[in-house]
Amino acid sequence: MTMWVMAGTRSMLWCVYEPVDMTARTTEQLVTAATGGDRTAREELFRRFWPVAWRRAFTVVGVRAAADDIAQDALITGIDRLGDLEHPERFAGWLDRVVVNRCVDWLRRESRLVGLDTQRAETVDWTGGAAADRDLRRAVAGLDPDRRVVVALRYWLDLTPTEIAEVLGVPVGTVNSRLARALSDLRVTLGAADGG
Repeated sequence: MTMWVMAGTRSMLWCVYEPVDMTARTTEQLVTAATGGDRTAREELFRRFWPVAWRRAFTVVGVRAAADDIAQDALITGIDRLGDLEHPERFAGWLDRVVVNRCVDWLRRESRLVGLDTQRAETVDWTGGAAADRDLRRAVAGLDPDRRVVVALRYWLDLTPTEIAEVLGVPVGTVNSRLARALSDLRVTLGAADGG
């Protein structure tokens, strides 16, 4: 069912009508339906959360192809394991955790395969910006995976330390410690790049 809503203010009514889908289900309703086997609900959850999952993955790993794989894997895994989710209204946060855990696994695998931080830093797809921004992105790409994740979540996705702790499933003190160490590492790396 579609309902048309008139836009405007008290003093002036605009002649613009926008359709509002009154049958759109909430995330909680979709999770409940998908848990019960509703294929359409599963597809809608995937479609609705794909952009968020992909953005999180790309922000953390910095490689488009890897972000595609990570987001897809996380969504499929998350939707397949909906029965493990006790509170359907918490699906978004639960999915964030699955995505970030997949990112950490990928970063650890990459660091073992590549072996040299400088080579790993050259493989990221983060582009654009001034030279200083590129240097910063390269320096972040060269961080230890646990530190890189907290920097990306804190400064690029604007999560608070408490939110990061929830997503990673670690204490807030651990998040703060990783952030402090990462910032120290970045100061050293960027200071060395500046020649000072």
